[in-house]
Amino acid sequence: MDFELWWLFGFALFFGLGWLAARVDIKQLLWESRQLPRSYFKGLNFLLNEQPDKAIEAFIEVVKVDPETVELHFALGSLFRRRGETERAIRMHRNLLERPDLGAEQRRHAMVELGQDYLKAGLLDRAEEMFLKLRDSPHRAEALKFLLEIYQQEKDWMKAVGIALELEKDSGQSAQKEIANYYCELALSEVTHSRPEGARRHLEAALAAHRKCVRANIILGEIAAASGDHDGAIQTWKRIEQQNPAYLALVAQRLLESHRAIGRTEEGLTLLRGYLASFPSLDLLDVAFQSTLDSEGPETSCAATRPCSAWTSCSKRSSWSRPPKGATIWSSSAISYTAIPSAWRATIARTADSRHGSSTGTVPPAGAGKPIRRGATRNSS
Repeated sequence: MDFELWWLFGFALFFGLGWLAARVDIKQLLWESRQLPRSYFKGLNFLLNEQPDKAIEAFIEVVKVDPETVELHFALGSLFRRRGETERAIRMHRNLLERPDLGAEQRRHAMVELGQDYLKAGLLDRAEEMFLKLRDSPHRAEALKFLLEIYQQEKDWMKAVGIALELEKDSGQSAQKEIANYYCELALSEVTHSRPEGARRHLEAALAAHRKCVRANIILGEIAAASGDHDGAIQTWKRIEQQNPAYLALVAQRLLESHRAIGRTEEGLTLLRGYLASFPSLDLLDVAFQSTLDSEGPETSCAATRPCSAWTSCSKRSSWSRPPKGATIWSSSAISYTAIPSAWRATIARTADSRHGSSTGTVPPAGAGKPIRRGATRNSS
């Protein structure tokens, strides 16, 4: 019995202490809320109702009443920047930085916000200066990301490479693809100024950073072809097969042109047909057909490009970013429908109709002499 009474007294005591603590907390909250101007709550209400213009007006009133509200200055500056009022945002954050009583962390926060204001306003040199000051601060990661954005906008690719390397080291996340592309941009700049050797150095650096950088080999091949080294260009472009064969179509026409330039047209066509058989692609099919057509005529081009294997494989894919050409491969060479061998017509009609949502399987009459236009639908009338 004594044990039970002891517990009852203990429960009562704890309940009383909890009630007193709650009363103290409530009084503290009520006191703090009375110290805040009513405009503050108005501003919060406007923000919740997605009315930023009225929220800004309300917060400006609060700042006038109590200029010491640092956090409110930050919020107001961010709202100005989001609305595109960069001058007011810059003025707000500069005023904060000029305050002698601002703490070290708040000062760094103000510098980050001011740098973003400058960046939004297009004042890239001032933004760069601000973020460079934060490079060795607790805001380093944020500052480096903004510096990278600035250098990309300024097309200062060498500085972008340096910042990307720092970000990679700090975060542990690979930035090799981005770095390779920055070197490619540097190479293109050298090509524009007729400095092929400098371009080659940058492209070699791009491949060293990311060995599967297709763009680097495309540009290297172009430089070799422009200098008359077509054999070197061919060997360079052929490396794309090992990097990513999906991009072979980008150099298919150039490969053929370089083969023609050194009198090896047939070898180039054979190479392209091999790519088409191994890596079916509508764009490769188009180039192969057009090139064979130009050199050997329509009958040979139809037989050489073998639609029943390459074309059928392409038509089964569902992720093409543009409508399939279907019979439109003929339109690029302005061939009339009658020029297509009869053995091919049903295959082309079925493939194109199925891709365009038609199940009729109809084909134009044999006498139709007009070329089939790209993307055009066919009818049987």
